[in-house]
Amino acid sequence: MNEDREGLDQARLEKGKESYTIPVGPINVALKEPLRILFSEDGEQVRDVDIKAGYTHTGVENIANRRNPIQALPLVQRICGICSQVHGFTYTRSAESALDIEVPERAQYIRVIMQELERIHSHLLWAGSAANQIGFETLFYYIWKERENVMDALEYVSGNRVNYEMNLVGGVRRDLTPERLEKLEEALKFYEKIYQEVEDTILRDRTVKMRTRNIGILEKQEAIELGTVGPTARGSGVKIDNRSDRPGSAYADLNIKPMTPDRIFGETHCDVYDRLAVRVKEIEQSIDLVRECMARLPEGDIAHEENLVKLLKDLRTRSGRGVARTEAPRGELFYYFHKKADQEKIQTLKVRTPTYGNIMSLRPMFLKQQIADIPIIAASIDPCMSCMDRVVTVKGDTTKTYTKDELVELSKKKTRRMKNG
Repeated sequence: MNEDREGLDQARLEKGKESYTIPVGPINVALKEPLRILFSEDGEQVRDVDIKAGYTHTGVENIANRRNPIQALPLVQRICGICSQVHGFTYTRSAESALDIEVPERAQYIRVIMQELERIHSHLLWAGSAANQIGFETLFYYIWKERENVMDALEYVSGNRVNYEMNLVGGVRRDLTPERLEKLEEALKFYEKIYQEVEDTILRDRTVKMRTRNIGILEKQEAIELGTVGPTARGSGVKIDNRSDRPGSAYADLNIKPMTPDRIFGETHCDVYDRLAVRVKEIEQSIDLVRECMARLPEGDIAHEENLVKLLKDLRTRSGRGVARTEAPRGELFYYFHKKADQEKIQTLKVRTPTYGNIMSLRPMFLKQQIADIPIIAASIDPCMSCMDRVVTVKGDTTKTYTKDELVELSKKKTRRMKNG
């Protein structure tokens, strides 16, 4: 880290400008997970940024490749505790695409209901955390108190407050009984009742607006060029949403429009406030989607095969490659699944999470901003380091840092190996 800091300082001095550096992380109070960001400052203004991730690599993909499709499911759902449902949903869709498995329509609707409930929970959790970053502790406690209701509903349906374990290759594990539907109805009525108060408290509070308006700007073209996804991209006016662009499962039956600032305010500033507004309005959108899915919930089976022994026997004989792209609360989640015939274990599993797509957008957001705004700007992409970190190369006692060209060439070689089986 000292070498990085000296290099950044020297680069600034060579340009004839005095500067100093502020190392943030890898362990820091702004984020609950390790991320190292090195800021070059001129007075109170950020002049340059160096971002380094990779401190929480857990080897999930490698572990999954030593398991069968059923055993891998609890593993991938633990990539992220906040997004466990969408990880299970996307994984099963990639496996079903690869292995040619039909999913009952009722199961598809149950999956979407669970996913939109998880989106409500995720956005409320993020809004509370964002309030904490700007020192608005009253709002933090208020929002986190209100998110308990959706967590109670998810627990009643699945049995778990975190890692819901609802998904199964070919369907879902648990049905929505009349009692569970009644509990969900109570949760929806609760959030419909308090939603306007939540929106007014967050979006119309003078303190919140002063701390987030015209802060951390990511222009629309920059968001597109950097491959930004989810609410971070939509906050810059990019109209992308996999729920409408590439609808899978019951999303194909729903009319979903990407939530962007111009729909909310009639204009786009591409700042932290716009990203905040997008997430708040998506809570309302998810409430409506859950209610619509409950009203249209069809009768029928909930799984291709509920008996896990029979299911594994069936999966063993199947083979293929499949991909799935899903709109997680943070943005597009991508899974690649490959299994060979007459082989129980997964051949290849690849995951690309939203934070991987959004992390580089932090650099233009930070440039020319004040030091005091660093925490809320970093939080505005809703980062999840545990989701993102995937690769560490260690050989003996040495580590290797790959250049961009080397990584591209390694990716091409891996693709060729996969195509050749």
